[in-house]
Amino acid sequence: MMPSLPAPVSADDDLATLATALAWQQAGHAAAIATVISTWGSAPRRVGAHLAVRADGLFAGSVSGGCVEADVILAAQDMIAAGTGHAVLEFGVADDVAWRAGLACGGRIAILVQRLANDGLPPALVARVLAATAAGEGVTLSSDPATGQTHEGTGGPFERAYPPPRRLFIIGAVHIAQALVPLATALGIAPTVIDPRGLFADSERFAGLPLDRRWPDEALAELKPNAASALVALTHDPKIDDVALAGALRSPAFYIAALGSRKNHAARLERLAAQGFGADDLARIHGPAGLAIGAANPAEIALSIAAQLTAAWRGALVP
Repeated sequence: MMPSLPAPVSADDDLATLATALAWQQAGHAAAIATVISTWGSAPRRVGAHLAVRADGLFAGSVSGGCVEADVILAAQDMIAAGTGHAVLEFGVADDVAWRAGLACGGRIAILVQRLANDGLPPALVARVLAATAAGEGVTLSSDPATGQTHEGTGGPFERAYPPPRRLFIIGAVHIAQALVPLATALGIAPTVIDPRGLFADSERFAGLPLDRRWPDEALAELKPNAASALVALTHDPKIDDVALAGALRSPAFYIAALGSRKNHAARLERLAAQGFGADDLARIHGPAGLAIGAANPAEIALSIAAQLTAAWRGALVP
């Protein structure tokens, strides 16, 4: 039996679904994974969405937001019981099931169902996806709906990319951080608040979120920001923010930002340049942090930061 794997570190539902399915398989349960492979019109779930089904009908995830789940679950159970490796299911406006499910407005959806087994979706591949993304690496799987075979890499009729879970390191347990944490979580980004100042880093101010009370350089050395990591410095204290920004600049983080006026940001860049960072490095820092939306309070500033971070992740933003 393969070793247990860590749960995904973000709120990525599909990675969590894969982790659940693999845990079932490792515990001795037969299972299948359903994947949306194409959609037309108003289909309610995106291509690549997963639903895991256990032989006894227990399920996790979603391929249609509840529209056709019951039929997919029954089909998966039948497939598991028959010992077949895969099946392709299609639902659309002409199907009675789809009409009852709410796809009557023209939506259509095709779903590949694979047994979690070597003749379907190999458990080793699922383990590879979970291990790689937990380590900050992206993985792509290619599947052939005609044969049900899946392999790592590109080139198949259907490809599903699994980027590593995003993380956000918030430097400073300040009021803006309190508003930014739930926004990040809702976006599927795992936030960590780092602040060595005991007065600010109080557990009651960030209920349910582990606070890292180390200095940023120490914390980041262990947390190891990767290409799916973002960092925003909020303390206005150069002793804390500059250390954090320097650590982020030494990493492949996709988004780095710092709060403060343009004058303060210019001074910040001068201090970092004195540490040996070049113009290209310094251009990675968005300062002042956030999109220019006229934000006037902590919640609006947090929103502007979340929007800028999202634009950077989607490739719609340049430094």
